[in-house]
Amino acid sequence: MSKPVIGITPLIDYEKESYWMLPGYMGGIEAAGGLPLMLPMTEDPEDIRQLLDLCDGILIAGGQDVTPMLYGEEELPCCKECAPERDRMELILLDEALSRSMPVFGICRGLQFINAALGGTLWQDLPEQRPSKIHHVMGKPYDAAAHQVTILPGTPLYALLKGAEEETDTPASEDPDSSKTGDLVIGVNSLHHQAIRELAPRLEVMGISEDGLTEAIRLPDKPFVWAVQWHPEFSYKVNADSRKLFSAFVDAARAYA
Repeated sequence: MSKPVIGITPLIDYEKESYWMLPGYMGGIEAAGGLPLMLPMTEDPEDIRQLLDLCDGILIAGGQDVTPMLYGEEELPCCKECAPERDRMELILLDEALSRSMPVFGICRGLQFINAALGGTLWQDLPEQRPSKIHHVMGKPYDAAAHQVTILPGTPLYALLKGAEEETDTPASEDPDSSKTGDLVIGVNSLHHQAIRELAPRLEVMGISEDGLTEAIRLPDKPFVWAVQWHPEFSYKVNADSRKLFSAFVDAARAYA
């Protein structure tokens, strides 16, 4: 049986004038039974449609800040480097993928981009605009937990991870009372200074951080459009929750194919 092909949006290094990819994005997909493919940077709609003809799912990866113009704001000094050509490409890519009901998975910047593209807004810099005792930018090792996220009951992510709780190498729940309340609290890694401010109208929240930030979302009117703020590509080797995320995405791509 052919493996589902997952197109991954490229990262940009302006200093080195290069496109590149973190191996964890590809490794997580491969471990889940998919075949990863880094997409070229293009804003040509016909090229993007042809590329999607080759794919069964799209992973919108991390990277630079989302351009504030995308969500109707002026760029503040606290905003860091943006990648406007990637934003333009991903707008076309996401629109076409949604029109096909193709599975889409966003990670970190991917979550922020999906929210902005669908009409939501972002905090341009959490320390500047929304200070918190929670540190959302961690140091190494990047596969460790930096803070906790509550997964909301009744969401597909809750059903997925609750089922994985017993087999998670790093415990899914770090709250001793969670089994009594039905809550699911997981430890996540964290490497972001921007976050969802106002949720896009079409999206649904699936996970919330200790300080109230939206950490997981989905688009309910599509078979699989999920995104998380944390980084399963760094932790899938040691954490079953992260492996479950990649597997759910690849399974959705297999069903689409």
